[in-house]
Amino acid sequence: MAQAGDTAHDEVQQHPIGVYFKVWGLLFVLSAASYAVDYYHVESYLRWTLILVFMMLKAGFIVAVFMHMKWERLALIYAMILPPALVMVFVVLMTFEADYTFFTREVFFSLGK
Repeated sequence: MAQAGDTAHDEVQQHPIGVYFKVWGLLFVLSAASYAVDYYHVESYLRWTLILVFMMLKAGFIVAVFMHMKWERLALIYAMILPPALVMVFVVLMTFEADYTFFTREVFFSLGK
């Protein structure tokens, strides 16, 4: 026997299939652009920047649409996105600290020569 509180669980949220086809097409275009970077022999930091940008865009679209993060509550989105973002901030801060330490050691050890 169904109670009044059970009707909320019976509703199923469905998203238009066109959204999935559009994102699938966009993922195909981003993958083609990523392969084009290799095909046209783009070199140096531009190559790695483009590959990383395309990779992050594809991962973002996959998480947002195919893993349904786009339709989740904001608190859950923050719980999933904020910790990796903070880890990246800490990585950048530690990079600056490592550069400072390397520079300080280079100055200190070059004084004895």
